Amino acid sequence: MIKILHLSDIHMGSGFSHGCINPETGLNTRLEDFVHTLSQCIDRAIAEPVDLVLFGGDAFPDATPPPIVQEAFATQFRRLVDAQIPTVLLVGNHDQHSQGMGGASLCIYRTLGVPGFVVGDRLATHRIQTQNGPIQVITLPWLTRSALLTRPETEGLSIAEVGHLLLDRLRVALEGEIRRLDPNLPTVLLAHLMTDTARFGAERFLAVGKGFTVPMALLARPCFDYVALGHVHRHQVLSEQPLVVYPGSIERVDFSEETEDKGFVLVEVERGHARMQFHPLAVRPFRTVRVNVSQADDPQQVLLQTLSTEPIQDAVVRLIYQVRSEQIEQIDHHVIHQALAPAHTYTIHAELVSQLARPRLPELGTGSTIDPLEALKTYITNQPHLSEIALEMMESAHALLTRDRADEWFGEPEWEEWQETLEQLEELETVETAQLRLL
Repeated sequence: MIKILHLSDIHMGSGFSHGCINPETGLNTRLEDFVHTLSQCIDRAIAEPVDLVLFGGDAFPDATPPPIVQEAFATQFRRLVDAQIPTVLLVGNHDQHSQGMGGASLCIYRTLGVPGFVVGDRLATHRIQTQNGPIQVITLPWLTRSALLTRPETEGLSIAEVGHLLLDRLRVALEGEIRRLDPNLPTVLLAHLMTDTARFGAERFLAVGKGFTVPMALLARPCFDYVALGHVHRHQVLSEQPLVVYPGSIERVDFSEETEDKGFVLVEVERGHARMQFHPLAVRPFRTVRVNVSQADDPQQVLLQTLSTEPIQDAVVRLIYQVRSEQIEQIDHHVIHQALAPAHTYTIHAELVSQLARPRLPELGTGSTIDPLEALKTYITNQPHLSEIALEMMESAHALLTRDRADEWFGEPEWEEWQETLEQLEELETVETAQLRLL
């Protein structure tokens, strides 16, 4: 039984806009968050200890991270070298240069010959010796259509057709690797891709270049004992036999991941069998606070009361509130900033509610089923200056809704028939209701 720690999508160096500068270190606090979270993963790998660490790709936001970010990443993974735990680093879409050309940020580890490190920047099979025996790992890095777009055979093809051609070539190449496998050794497929059954996360907004979707039938094959995936930031198990798993990202990169658990997966693999357990990490919370104060007499008090009940301590917070333009002066923003002070960082977004969409009298708003006479009565009641002529207005309206309007809409014979029907209905309803129902 070989024990594996599977993590993915570190994105170290992301989300600096959600942090601030730590005066003691001079570093962005979000970088410190990512380093701390990665260190928890490495701590667990060493404490177990595991026999192998699989990284599913996307180490950084792009292929040229700042030196300080590269150093922070290397410092943590160097601990695995010291612990003599072999590690496979897979190249994801963010690790590649634009259009997938020009190498990848992780290739430096192969160039330097870091002991025990395997860089998966191409489809290949790697036989790795662990403390509990050998294991074979097929690496499948992020594939892009750009590799084919410059070929003569793709001239005139649509993007979808190029995607189908790339998928056909992947099937053939993967089959070639599978046929060379040792059937007696445990086998893992380590791939950075989007499957056709996965649920999206923030990666849909973060992708540098659009890839294509790989069908699950290509991955869930009996020759694989475990399929370790990267790219999707939401943890999910796509298949039980064999196990096909996205561990998800280890830190939240933005508010689209606000409700997602972050962590890594511990897997025990032997030939023909695997079992796994997801281990959540303690990461910095993101909180969205939404408040509609457009109907409040004291909008500031409503905001303060809402914030006092929200768990914003040390969280990345965004306050979104709806307000009318005339209420803005009622809000002391200095007080709101003080209420948000316990948060790690925060942003405030005020959304103005249009007065055009708000009727002066709710009873007369869009969708109201009130009859015309009742509507007029409601209007007059809310207009005190019309009290002296209210009775006259009601009588005039009543007349308009009976004979005067009927003369316009009906001929004389129809009017007489209508009057007879009205007299019959008067026994069951009020005169006004009967008249309006017939009209």
